[in-house]
Amino acid sequence: MLLLIIVFALIGLAVGGPIGLVVGGGLGWWLGRGLRRRLNGVRQRLQEGYLESIFAVMGCLCQADGNVTDGELGAAEKIFDQMRLQGEQRKRARAAFERGRADDFDLDAELASVNRLTRHQPVMRQVFLQVQLSAIAADGVLHDSEHDMMLRVARGVGSSEAEVQQIEAMLHGAAASSQGESQEALKDAYQVLGVAEDASDAEIKKAYRRLMSQNHPDKLAGKGLPDSMREVAQARTSEIGNAYERICKARERARAA
Repeated sequence: MLLLIIVFALIGLAVGGPIGLVVGGGLGWWLGRGLRRRLNGVRQRLQEGYLESIFAVMGCLCQADGNVTDGELGAAEKIFDQMRLQGEQRKRARAAFERGRADDFDLDAELASVNRLTRHQPVMRQVFLQVQLSAIAADGVLHDSEHDMMLRVARGVGSSEAEVQQIEAMLHGAAASSQGESQEALKDAYQVLGVAEDASDAEIKKAYRRLMSQNHPDKLAGKGLPDSMREVAQARTSEIGNAYERICKARERARAA
């Protein structure tokens, strides 16, 4: 907006002198304000579309095994709470969830829309997938039909199976955090960071720092992540940090042995 004011002010100065400078600057300010309003409106519509797609696809995934369990419904409500959705927002989220459960729901079209929204923002896409996995794993079981549809969702939004496995590892890691440092939990930790188990300490630290930077809630907000999803982003960075800490502790024990 400042650049627009300066440009019009300079044009005004060249055409009409000091008075033109004032008039041009005012015109630039007026045009900039209108442009900012339009851009904010577009941003809000994109965020609303992103959120509604999250819940519509969630409803479809929860229906994949032929039955939406109480645990899955509870997980959806928990996510509504986590995002602090109230009133009309919560009503729209529930409506989107039910739309996804309908027999005539066009999953591929919904995924194509998400793909367009997140094409240049892979972390936004991964947050989308993380929410889906959290919901369908809420009953403690990831059924084959749900896993197969999750892969279909991943492909539809432009992700690889490796990205889905990374998010699954995050969920496993969260569940294992109170069960000690098992070998399986350690394997998941490496998968969360996207590194091999024989990676060097320097490679692991580099991967950790890159993921923390990419997933920082403030950075994601700047890329269009709705404010209501800030806690989801924070949970993701928490799992990345837990994975890094688990690996570091395991390596320290191995060196001391």
